[in-house]
Amino acid sequence: MAKPIEPDQILLKMPSLRAVKSFVAAAKYLNFTRAAESLCVTQAAISRQIRELEVALEVPLFKRTGRAVELTEAGQIFYDAAYLSFVNIAQAAQRIQTSAKKKKELSICCTPAFSSFWLTSRLPDFVQQYPDIDINVISTSSMLNTEPGVYPDIFISKLSDPREGYHSEELFHDLIYPVCSPFYLEEHPELDEFVNLDGVTLLNLTPYGRSQVAEHVDWDVWLNSLSLGSEAIGEAHYFNTNDYNMLIQLAVSNQGVCLGWHHLVAPLIEQGALVKVGEKEMVYREKRHYLSYAERNEGNEALQSFRKWFLEDLKNNLSNLF
Repeated sequence: MAKPIEPDQILLKMPSLRAVKSFVAAAKYLNFTRAAESLCVTQAAISRQIRELEVALEVPLFKRTGRAVELTEAGQIFYDAAYLSFVNIAQAAQRIQTSAKKKKELSICCTPAFSSFWLTSRLPDFVQQYPDIDINVISTSSMLNTEPGVYPDIFISKLSDPREGYHSEELFHDLIYPVCSPFYLEEHPELDEFVNLDGVTLLNLTPYGRSQVAEHVDWDVWLNSLSLGSEAIGEAHYFNTNDYNMLIQLAVSNQGVCLGWHHLVAPLIEQGALVKVGEKEMVYREKRHYLSYAERNEGNEALQSFRKWFLEDLKNNLSNLF
């Protein structure tokens, strides 16, 4: 004899979804008439559902003053949770519907810097070659802690094992050198030799919030690796942030000199927005970037198309880093 299933307390305590839907509409518009119009029901139906919900929760959700309504503290708490839940449900339903139509779609997870300085300039070529594949880019510095339910098809990162069930391929190593705008280098020619940088602003990358992105390389690490001591700095000023995008934008805007990862800054150097400073550079051959893809999708046509295009593009543009 099968063992009886214990009552599901969470589902039993859940209020009516129809009532919650009416509440979310009323809370969004703070107007029962507009809520009724948005759901194609009558105002009386909205009022009835909200009364039912308030009875179930044993607390008022709205303050009613004539025709005007506003949320109570309890109503605001419930609205924040309920609205987010409905958004998640709607997005999940859309993904399922899209999958049911067998639409070619590919999700790529990478860092904000890689997204801004590599994908932005390269992806138009992929889209032109594969117009039937929709791309969804997930940009995050927390590769290991993406939101529940987020399972990217591809990770592009410096993690060789970003998640269970993914296969990783080695890509290129790091090449790091200083960059600034042409104008800033003209104003500070001493940068070419990195001796006595009085008055120079060093745009410095700090490690906060970047533990899952890569090993940390800042100005101190870079200078020490090349046996350049504090005498090279002199009276230089520091501007510190953990946002690499911000550092690059400051460098382009003539605000200082920052360390440039070759695969990220090469397009900006080609465009003339930045220039390489001097001949000194740091090579990290033992630290690699990886392309990781979900093993469950290994035979996926969209994934294989992107993988082939991505590897060819890297070898054409970053051959010196392989």
